[in-house]
Amino acid sequence: MRQNWHQWNRKAVAVLSVLIIIGIIAAIPVGAERWKVERSSKQVELVFDYRDLLQVAAYKNHPQQYVRDELVKMKAAGIGSMAVYETTLQELKWSGRISLYSSATLSDLQGKPLKQDENYTYLLFNSKPDEDALRPVIEDTFKQWGIATAPWSFKGNNGLAIETPVEDAMLKTMQPDPAAVQMLHDAGFRIVPRLSDRIPYNAEEVDKLMASYEALGVTRILFDGNAVKGFADNAEKKTLTHFAETLNKHGIGISTIENSKPQQGLGTLAYLTHYNVARLYSLPDKDAAGMKPLDIADRFQLAVKDRSIRMFYINAAPASNAAKSSITDPMDNIYKSLEGKDGFLAKLDKLGYETGPALPFDYESPSWLKPLKALVALGAVAFIAMLIQVFLPGVAIPVFLIGLIGSAGLYVLSKSIFEQGLALGAAISAPTLAMVWAIRRVRTHTVGNRRPIGATDGNAAARADGQLRWIFPGITAGRRLLMAVAILATTSVISLCGIPFVVGLLNNITYKLVLEQFRGVSLLHLAPIALTALYLLLYTGDSVIGNIRKLLKMQITVLWVAVAAVVGVLGLYYLSRTGNEGSASSIELTFRNFLETTFGVRPRTKEFLLSHPLFFAGLFLALRYRAAWVLFIVGSIGQLSMVDTFAHIHTPLAISIIRDLLGLVLGALIGLVLIGVWQVLEGAWKLWVPRFFKAKPAPKSAA
Repeated sequence: MRQNWHQWNRKAVAVLSVLIIIGIIAAIPVGAERWKVERSSKQVELVFDYRDLLQVAAYKNHPQQYVRDELVKMKAAGIGSMAVYETTLQELKWSGRISLYSSATLSDLQGKPLKQDENYTYLLFNSKPDEDALRPVIEDTFKQWGIATAPWSFKGNNGLAIETPVEDAMLKTMQPDPAAVQMLHDAGFRIVPRLSDRIPYNAEEVDKLMASYEALGVTRILFDGNAVKGFADNAEKKTLTHFAETLNKHGIGISTIENSKPQQGLGTLAYLTHYNVARLYSLPDKDAAGMKPLDIADRFQLAVKDRSIRMFYINAAPASNAAKSSITDPMDNIYKSLEGKDGFLAKLDKLGYETGPALPFDYESPSWLKPLKALVALGAVAFIAMLIQVFLPGVAIPVFLIGLIGSAGLYVLSKSIFEQGLALGAAISAPTLAMVWAIRRVRTHTVGNRRPIGATDGNAAARADGQLRWIFPGITAGRRLLMAVAILATTSVISLCGIPFVVGLLNNITYKLVLEQFRGVSLLHLAPIALTALYLLLYTGDSVIGNIRKLLKMQITVLWVAVAAVVGVLGLYYLSRTGNEGSASSIELTFRNFLETTFGVRPRTKEFLLSHPLFFAGLFLALRYRAAWVLFIVGSIGQLSMVDTFAHIHTPLAISIIRDLLGLVLGALIGLVLIGVWQVLEGAWKLWVPRFFKAKPAPKSAA
């Protein structure tokens, strides 16, 4: 009975292998569709914060003339869009359109006693055009807040008396300054309105506002605050649906800001606008002032090429400079980062992009994708079952069936969790199975094959006089090198088999736009390493049970505790460097820029400088020295990293492919150097050490 079960299990493993191959083939056209999507948006939009420009101008001798001069410089530098916020009385004051007074300051100005128990805001329009443009906007805004306004004048200038303190009045937002919007449009800038959810939603006013933006050529808006417009009233009035319909009617898309907490309602609005979304990178004002122009240009270039960014939002702020005894600003530094042969515009041209309004990715979901993704999912379940079968021999059939049932349940519960769970499982399985295969191949050529059925295995060859053998003679250095090359290549191919499952299962525009993120990346960075170490520890001895018994009987010494502490610290550091949250020193950033400039695509440092070289050298050494097997654990880092590279869905496929191949080739070359150095040192050791440690003659016995 047991023999029959093992035969059925072996047949099941063969079927699982076929299903994995079918899944890989099915993922190819899915990946081709993603490749086409990634090449559909080739325009990059540079946006400047108009409010920041007004703040900088407020510290100049002639603010309005300064604004006009800077707008000309921005056009020349390639900045084609201006972000305009929902305005406030404070911003209108900065722009010189109004003057503001409290009851107290007005009393001083008029030379009259302060009215008893009054703390109002008094506003004067600085010109008749300003009054015509702003009076209805201001009156409507305060009416919505239930704050009374009344006509007021002073020395022939018209204004408004607003029955609320100045501090409160300046907090009330209103639609973007129409006069400023028209002025920027006339100056040749595209307008990017920044709308918030702070103004009560009025469907009629929103439609009217969007129609006016369409007339001005607005193609994209950006949200200000922690929610998109219409989110607060959506539960009661379905305002998000209305806002999306209004945007679609007027051909206006939205933007999502990189490395920021997703604004509430953004995912729903993106779906309702058919993913007419552009990713935006915001350059902080501190970086605009403190970074070198070349570094800013390099950062922008990397964002376009590696992270599918199509909008760049440039901030600026005035700063007090004690060394120069003046107020400074970053405007010249910004222009230098964009212009010239090393500027961002020149780099953009070399990449094949051009400046212009950011376009959405041309995303479609053909009907033939669904059956192909189903095959990919089936292959992922088979991959996971194959991994479990390696550690628990004989369970391939029940594990696969349980996986199918569990996957069906996950699909009903949450399609997103279903896709991410299977993608994560396949991504862990591929590099782990690759490392297990490599360990087995080395073991075959040194210790001998383990037999899953029967009482004996090949471990007798690994022992001499009852002691574990640490050196395996008999294979020449040349043959070991060829075997190491073959094992490295095959191991890498097996690991790369996990990539089609990540690409095929996570082929969704929501991942491309980072509206949804692939969870479980930390587990992907740890599981293959831990499983490789577990396999080395438990599955390369006489038996799993015997190895567990030995581990339980081992005495824990201070040395073991110290080693565990060091491993723990290294593990925490390794995790801190994974993903997009990891930080890098200035030296490392310089090295990264060097790699980017040299190769065009930066290979992952942990792959080509650490894991691949040590794994290659470890394979060469492991065919002779048992102690070198520990380097397989380090090798698993590079194998899993190659799959993890494709878990960054916002990175184009072409970049990820080049990054993996570069890391593998460079790592192999460095590993070859390490092997050469080892051979020289080993030869020197064999040549010189015996000369210093010659056997001494035995002492003569006493007569």
